[in-house]
Amino acid sequence: MQISPQVNLLKGVNLYLVGMMGSGKTTIGSLIATELGYKFLDTDAVIEQVTKQSINQLFAEVGETEFRQIESQVLAEVCAYTNLAIATGGGIVTQQKNWSYLHYGLIVWLDVPIEVLYDRLKADTTRPLLQSEDLLGKLQSIFQQRQSLYSQADLHIRIGDTDTAPQVANRVLSLIPSVLKPDLSAPKN
Repeated sequence: MQISPQVNLLKGVNLYLVGMMGSGKTTIGSLIATELGYKFLDTDAVIEQVTKQSINQLFAEVGETEFRQIESQVLAEVCAYTNLAIATGGGIVTQQKNWSYLHYGLIVWLDVPIEVLYDRLKADTTRPLLQSEDLLGKLQSIFQQRQSLYSQADLHIRIGDTDTAPQVANRVLSLIPSVLKPDLSAPKN
């Protein structure tokens, strides 16, 4: 397997994918990890492993506030490692302390139009924040609350409705040099 030249530029720095639910963080993150020779992690999957409960169950039993604390704890532990591509939960950016962890790596915002997210998520019953009669309105509301937070990412990747996961992964990889200098191992902030 040939490793991407960006791996030398990253020097082991983690790559964190942020964005709305349904934006493709898990699929794209896995592709990027393979290309970089990194390991892939999904913070939601780690939370489910650690708590032995689904995200839906956690929201129902402990509520969003407690869930966000668990999510922050998982992120704090994950950021201690290197050579990882990490798909984060859509709301991870809402907790200020999480930014101190995210800034140890390169933060990539996968920005998908709300209408595309709606098409992807309209049949999904597993996401606790989307239990709403007006799914489109709910997605717009969540996005409005988080847009300024997502925009703090090092890389902003706009994704169209016809973009494939491999195309987006390749775009992310090709843009890494635009935010990392060859002689530095940390992203510009």
